[in-house]
Amino acid sequence: MKNSILLFTLFLFGIQIHGQENKTIQFFQTDWGRTSSWDVFCEKTHKEGYDGIEIWLPRDEKAQMQLKGALKKYNLKLGLLNGTNKSIPFEESLKGYGQHLRKLASWSPEYINCHTGSDFFSFEQNKAFIDLANKISKETNIPIYHETHRGRFSFNLPATKTYISQIPELKLNLDISHWMVVHESLLENQDQDLLDVINRTHHLHARVGHAQGPQVNDPEAPEWKDAVNRHVDIWEKIIRRNWETSNNFTLTTEFGPADYMPTLPYTRLPVANQWKANLYMMKVIKERLNIE
Repeated sequence: MKNSILLFTLFLFGIQIHGQENKTIQFFQTDWGRTSSWDVFCEKTHKEGYDGIEIWLPRDEKAQMQLKGALKKYNLKLGLLNGTNKSIPFEESLKGYGQHLRKLASWSPEYINCHTGSDFFSFEQNKAFIDLANKISKETNIPIYHETHRGRFSFNLPATKTYISQIPELKLNLDISHWMVVHESLLENQDQDLLDVINRTHHLHARVGHAQGPQVNDPEAPEWKDAVNRHVDIWEKIIRRNWETSNNFTLTTEFGPADYMPTLPYTRLPVANQWKANLYMMKVIKERLNIE
């Protein structure tokens, strides 16, 4: 009898371990600041252990063909970006937003991440963009996320919570580095308000911000330890929350180039290495979540 109980316990424990082993993160590298060809960029991305790339789709057909070839050659997945044009009338902008979403969906990406709406649009205007994205997502069966971003409907935490409360199907890509600078803090006392955001987040942009900017100069520098830890603490909650219903989670390392990366005066030389910073973020997240 004791042996039977022991075997049954080990069996259950084995299932639990096996289930944990199946939980994965697919890491996407940003092409923000890319200066090399698609082949060179994708080869380097693949060698560093990324699963895919997140990009704005090139307009040139030749470049699109080169992109397709490089993705296939290096077995990389694709995440695509879409945006709201804030410089044209609302109706025209909404139409273009939807048309481009459908074009992007024809590429069958893993997901589409959107810079949606404007902080100068009304609630109903911004909601129209979100509703259209949700409609296209259902039609194409492609996840469409809305990035928390300065200048968009999601420019701060309170505004975003309003949309969350009134749009049940709203799915976020959390780039919380934007909110750190908007709210001039690491949001240390806002954990309760962040719960709704955590529950609606299905993708992450892993960039570390601080009270005075959306990107620390070098995440490995000791002076940014608290900022890095704060971001990773929030990211871990989101990843584990998604793992409750899915074995996979997508994440983009998104440290940017000069001049988003701080630069030296006159020369405009970046003070740190963008590629190295993104690799470091992947390393930190893998270590926190015990992913090899």
